[in-house]
Amino acid sequence: MGLCDSLSHCKLALAFAVLMDLLGGALLLTGVFATVEIGKQDFGDLLVYTGALFVVCSMAGWVLWYSGNIEGLPFRKRKGHISSAVDRIARNLSRKIHRHQTNY
Repeated sequence: MGLCDSLSHCKLALAFAVLMDLLGGALLLTGVFATVEIGKQDFGDLLVYTGALFVVCSMAGWVLWYSGNIEGLPFRKRKGHISSAVDRIARNLSRKIHRHQTNY
């Protein structure tokens, strides 16, 4: 068992989300607390807005990571029911995607 085994699937989305959060937070705090002037122009507002945009973009990574780690519902043996057909299709698609990711 490695350090990242508990993270399960979608490690790239997790890395993207964490990186965007760290970068966005650093830019946001730098823009708020530091005086950044180049040629008598203040760039604090630019850093605040850019940091906020990075944090908002990180939400996409968190949603992808979370949705990629949702386990499927247990298989229900109800023949002829529409939800069992949809469940079967979703399960097969999920297995194909998971096998495709593990091959690389």
